[in-house]
Amino acid sequence: MEVLSPAGNLEKIKYAIMYGADAVYAGSQAFSLRAKADNFEHEDLLEAVRFCHERGKKIYVPLNIYAHNRHIDGIKEYIKLLAEANVDAVIVSDLGVFDLVQSISPDMPIHVSTQANVTSYQSVRAFERLGAKRIILARELTFDEIKEIRSKCPDIELEIFIHGAMCIAYSGRCLLSAYLNNRSANLGECTQPCRWRFQMRNLDFSLPLYPSQEGWLPPPRSPLKRGELFEEKRPGQPFPIEEDDHGFYFMNSKDLCLWNRLKEVYEAGIDGIKIEGRMKSLYYVAAVTRAYKQSLIQIEQGLVADEFYREELDKISHRIYTEGFFDTFCSEDTQNYETSTYIRDWQFVGNIIGSKDGYAFVKSYHKIRNTDEIEIIFPDRKSDMRITNVTICDEDRNEIEFTKPNSVFCLKLGCEVPEYGIVRIRN
Repeated sequence: MEVLSPAGNLEKIKYAIMYGADAVYAGSQAFSLRAKADNFEHEDLLEAVRFCHERGKKIYVPLNIYAHNRHIDGIKEYIKLLAEANVDAVIVSDLGVFDLVQSISPDMPIHVSTQANVTSYQSVRAFERLGAKRIILARELTFDEIKEIRSKCPDIELEIFIHGAMCIAYSGRCLLSAYLNNRSANLGECTQPCRWRFQMRNLDFSLPLYPSQEGWLPPPRSPLKRGELFEEKRPGQPFPIEEDDHGFYFMNSKDLCLWNRLKEVYEAGIDGIKIEGRMKSLYYVAAVTRAYKQSLIQIEQGLVADEFYREELDKISHRIYTEGFFDTFCSEDTQNYETSTYIRDWQFVGNIIGSKDGYAFVKSYHKIRNTDEIEIIFPDRKSDMRITNVTICDEDRNEIEFTKPNSVFCLKLGCEVPEYGIVRIRN
């Protein structure tokens, strides 16, 4: 089963591959649904393909916007570029784009995006007849539905999302951003208004009203509690909202985490598991990839996945986790009405860019002090390090008490360290 990792730029691709990804997905700003990710210029794309293929890994490129007339000529040229670059597949939502890929590059494998909302074996069969190689199933499917699709569609590759941010809209096909902020999610420009803070205003709590067949009347028995909303035709079904000084978040989805169900997914014969997060940090990409890949290796060997890797998923920035619709389509556990704030028990500091004479040189994104509890993770868990009261130096190896973000500093470790190390501190 393939572990497929997100990569918003060339550096993240390299870390994803080195931390265990079997494939990465990375796209153009113009034609994928993550226009705010760093994405790739042509030379970076060629380098990314070379880096992946030299290591026996694959790279897929999202081409999954819902195209308007103005996009067609550009998409045609981009398909030619991707074919010349020898990418391993394109990820497509739009049937028109699907047709363009087949017309311009008939040998290019096509993966059908989760944005296409494939929710039944009949839809899978239809795309299979059209020539799709892989279907990325809708996130709203239960595991029983996924297994039924697998049993009735044995000859096509199936992929599911296993970790990352979820969307209030059906498989991400959302109009909120376009409506509220003139930025279309279906063109890769989502501003995530579902995460915004909303507040109740101008409500008269001295005389609360209650919907009834005669109209909106005062409640017959008890006063309306603050934050209970009612839909006019459903007077007995309150929608609870608890507002504090920060507002309330009634469309805010939790983050998906199916680590506990990984064995079931593997045994169901799924071909690929996808990690969401092309806009996430290098640390997120590396740590989540390692956790799922190493857990999968243990499961493939008939072992129980080490709980260490589940704990690693708590050390990356995340919202409260949920298993989404895995057990039931009408999941009541997918939304968090209290806050959209991330949980950050550990802070990504930077990545090691060199090691010499017992010093590790770190490209810094966050401040660090010599009193911080530091962990350094590597592709091979056996090399991980935990340090307290570390000696911090500037780039010239002069000892300092703290660093500044967006700089290079040294950690005096007294030993050489492997490549692709990542430094984090406990918050």
